[in-house]
Amino acid sequence: MTAAHVLADRAGAAQVLAGQVADKQSGEPFFFWLLAIVSVAAALGMIFMRKAVHSALLLATVMLSLAALYAVQDAPFLAFVQVIVYTGAVLMLFLFVLMLVGVSSTDSLVETLRGQRFWAAVCGIGFVVLLGVGFANAALGDSAGVKNANAEHGGNIRGLAYLLFGKYVFAFEATSALLITAALGAMVLAHRERTTPKPTQRDLSVERFRRAAQTGAHPGPLPGPGTYARHNAVDMPALLPDGTPSELSVNPIIAARTDTAHRHTDLDGQTEQQALDRDVRAVRTVTETADSERGRPRETEEDEK
Repeated sequence: MTAAHVLADRAGAAQVLAGQVADKQSGEPFFFWLLAIVSVAAALGMIFMRKAVHSALLLATVMLSLAALYAVQDAPFLAFVQVIVYTGAVLMLFLFVLMLVGVSSTDSLVETLRGQRFWAAVCGIGFVVLLGVGFANAALGDSAGVKNANAEHGGNIRGLAYLLFGKYVFAFEATSALLITAALGAMVLAHRERTTPKPTQRDLSVERFRRAAQTGAHPGPLPGPGTYARHNAVDMPALLPDGTPSELSVNPIIAARTDTAHRHTDLDGQTEQQALDRDVRAVRTVTETADSERGRPRETEEDEK
């Protein structure tokens, strides 16, 4: 080896050392550790926060810290994409929908798709393995550095375009398909189908009296105006537990009017007092039936008075 080669090697080593010293003097390690601490703290807060809005804001902090890390590492294109696309578009849209619709803490967390925990664990283990391989390759393999890589392809944007749409085009398309699959999965999980038919007012009334018969609790007052009616008009009578209309649920002033074509005071050809007695007998019959099913003696009318 000639003296010229030795001098060239020493000059190259001196340039590399000078570059490392310049990077350290520029404050890159300080910003790296500062942003790393902020990112990890925000990520932990995002996981343990009870309110979804707070978690979304902390996720925005993580994304902004990641964009700052890209900028420090001489990757301005990734930094701008991180801020504009992810933080400015995707996350803000998510936060807007979250604050507009709201998320209740009482929402059911029951799995709609059974057997997904096993595959989730398998995918998680595979993701950890991929991260380990990537970190090992970055730590143990030969790296040309960001500046040399950008200079080889004429800039950061051209270099990323060459890698995404040239060398790693298959992985890029596979990631796109994975994102589409994730979007479809989110729509499937968010779509909730009722497994049982919606209970009607009659079903609720029957369940109320069944619960009263089992626990001994009072079945409740007479139904209010229009509770079991087919529309919200105040002149429609409510229905008793046996399905008959209750005259007491109609306002007497409305029932006494004679300028209308149809009134409900004569549904069964009874007066208001007769309708009152009939309603009382109906409720009393249901209550006595519940008492007899529980083995309690029926109360006489004198005891009730």
